[in-house]
Amino acid sequence: MAFRGKEMMKKLVKKVGAETLTPELKEKLKACVPDSKVVMGRAKRGLYAGRHIQYGNRVSEDGGNKSRRCWKPNVQEKRLFSYIFDRHIKVKVTTHALRCIDKAGGIDEYLLKTPYQKMDTEMGLFWKTKVEQRYAELGQMEVAFFNPEDEAKFEQGFKDLNIAKKDARREARKEARRKMYGDKGGDEKGEGEASLEAGGSESHQDDHGWLEANA
Repeated sequence: MAFRGKEMMKKLVKKVGAETLTPELKEKLKACVPDSKVVMGRAKRGLYAGRHIQYGNRVSEDGGNKSRRCWKPNVQEKRLFSYIFDRHIKVKVTTHALRCIDKAGGIDEYLLKTPYQKMDTEMGLFWKTKVEQRYAELGQMEVAFFNPEDEAKFEQGFKDLNIAKKDARREARKEARRKMYGDKGGDEKGEGEASLEAGGSESHQDDHGWLEANA
């Protein structure tokens, strides 16, 4: 077993507990741990699909001089939709992993179809286990089917509920606005009407006086 595989095996044994593992179970666990010789810290936090940092030489065309260089994978941060969890998963993936995911038909299918030995990142093992557990839970659930009439009734009930919620929110806003501005607005309106009535009576008296003077 390579160095990285041994380190992952030590972590798993430490989490599970060495006293609870039988020799047969430990051998099965070793078979599931990826046997990768490359140690790359960034690979623990994403899905790299076997792409890691590579080292080599840059050779000049004229003199054949060699200079040491490295090739790093093209890593991108993507939001991939998972149907089993019904939400987006934010994960760092390589372009090669994206092509593998598209070829498999989605992130769920890629995690399910890829064996544990080829899943050479800890995050990949973690999400693969979560997806398998989720599918196992859904397999044990009881599913009930409704006829079209019942589905139409449920849909209409949800629509009525949404309409009732909107009406309740509208009434609550009106009541809050009435409490904030209702009394003050009513007083100003009453004063305005009183001043208009007083002004109208004064204008009528002036008109009568002007008519009598002209007569």
